[in-house]
Amino acid sequence: MRTTIEPAADHHYHFVTGRLAEHAVREIAASLAKEYSFTYSVGVMPITVAALMTSKWLLRHLDIPAPTTHVIVPGYLEVGYNELQNGVKIPVICGPKDCRDLPEVFGKSRPKVVPSEYDIQIIAEINHAPRMSIDTVLSIAKQLRESGADVIDFGCDPASRCNTIGDYIRALVDTGLKVSVDTFDTWEASEATKNGASLVLSVNSSNCEVAKDWGSEVVVIPDQVDDKKSFEKTINYLARHQVLMRLDPILEPIGAGLAASLIRYADTRRDYPELEIMMGIGNLTELTEVDSAGINFLLLGICQELGIRSVLTTEVINWARSSVRECAEARKLVYYSVKNRVPPKHLSNALVQLRDPKLKAFPTRMLLSLAATLKDNNYRIYAQDETIHLLSAGMHLQRSDPFELFDQLMQRPESSNVDASHAFYLGYEMAKASIALQLGKQYDQDQALRWGMLTQEENLHRIERKSRHRKS
Repeated sequence: MRTTIEPAADHHYHFVTGRLAEHAVREIAASLAKEYSFTYSVGVMPITVAALMTSKWLLRHLDIPAPTTHVIVPGYLEVGYNELQNGVKIPVICGPKDCRDLPEVFGKSRPKVVPSEYDIQIIAEINHAPRMSIDTVLSIAKQLRESGADVIDFGCDPASRCNTIGDYIRALVDTGLKVSVDTFDTWEASEATKNGASLVLSVNSSNCEVAKDWGSEVVVIPDQVDDKKSFEKTINYLARHQVLMRLDPILEPIGAGLAASLIRYADTRRDYPELEIMMGIGNLTELTEVDSAGINFLLLGICQELGIRSVLTTEVINWARSSVRECAEARKLVYYSVKNRVPPKHLSNALVQLRDPKLKAFPTRMLLSLAATLKDNNYRIYAQDETIHLLSAGMHLQRSDPFELFDQLMQRPESSNVDASHAFYLGYEMAKASIALQLGKQYDQDQALRWGMLTQEENLHRIERKSRHRKS
C-alpha cells in the first residue's frame, strides 16, 4: 500500500502512469532522480486517465524493465493492491492519486505551485463609450487595467459617428494605456489610429481597402459568420499589402452555432498557423445567463490549446461584471496546465466562487462532547449536515432554520440577557452559516465565507468581544 520509502542510489523505480499525466510524471521523476541519484523508467499505459486502471488490467499491460527494484503505481490502485502485488515479483508502491504529489513518496512535501506566466492578451471593451464623458471613460479604463486588461477597446456607437473620437483615444493613450477601437466607420477608425489606437476591430471586405492606410494592426472577420471565402479573400488582400492582422472567425452563442464556431477557430488555426487569432468571448458570457467564471475559464482553456493569443471581453451584464479579473486568473492556470500537461486542478481556488474546494466537517460525537464539556458562556456556531449548531456551556441547540434556532435560544431562561448588539452578531453569523449550508460552503465562525478571488476579509473587531457571549 502507499508508504514513504528511503531512496537509494542502487534503486531503480518504474513509474506507471497514463497518457494524460505522462509529461508531468517524467518531469517529476527526473527531478527526484537527480536529487536522490537513483535510476528510473516511466511506463505509459495505453489508457488516457490513470484513474481508470484496475489491477487486473494493469497486470496484462505492465512491462517492467529488468533493473527495476520498485514499481510505483497511481494511488487509485489501492483497491486491488494485493492482487497487483501478488502478480509482480518486486515491491509495488501505491503512490498518490495526483502525480504532482509523487515527492511525498520520497518523504518530500509537494512543491507549492503559484502559476504566474501567461501568453493570452485580454482586450476589455468599454461599450458605447462615446455616450460617456472622457473622464468616465478614463475611470472605467483604469479600473479594467487594474483588473488585468492589456488593451482597452473603445466601443463606438453604431447608430452615430463620434466626431470627438480623437480626443477620447488621445486621452486614453496619454495615460499609458494601449488602445483599440471597435468600429466599422472608416472615418472613426482613421481618426482613432491617427491619435494612437494600435488595433482596429474589425475589418472585412467592406473596409479592407482603406485599412491599409491606417498603419495599425486589424482584426479580420468574415462578411457573414459562415462565409469562409470572404474571410480568406480579406486575409489575402491584407497580406498582400503587408497589414498586420489577427483573425476572428466569430464565436457564436449557444443556440446560434457555438459548436460550429469552435470548429471554425480550430480550422483557422490549422489553415493560418503563422497568424494571430482573437476570440470574442464576450459573445458567450454576455448571452448566457450563468455566472461567467466557468465559461471564461473554459474558453481560455480552448484558446490556450489552439494557440489563440488574445480574447475580447466586456462587463456589461451583471453576471459577467468580473469577467476581466476572471480571465486574468484563468489565463495563468490554463497556461500552466497546457505547458505542463496536467489538469488545472489544485493550482488555485480563485475561481471557485459559488462553492468551496473542500468541506471540513467535525464528527457529530465531537460536537456532542464539546457541548458537554464547555465551561464558558461564549457561543460557538457550527454549520454542517444541513444543520446549524449553537453551543455554549450546558447548551447544544440545533436547527436548519436560523430563525427557528434563534427562537429556540430565546425560549431559554438565560437568553434574557442577550442584548441588541449580541442578537445582531448571532443573527449575522447564523445568516452566514445558513448561506454556507445552502451552497455547500465551509462556515467558520468570525471568518468571511470564501468566494474565491471575490472574497472580502471580515474585520474581526467590528463587534466588541463582550457582546459575542452570553452575560453571566
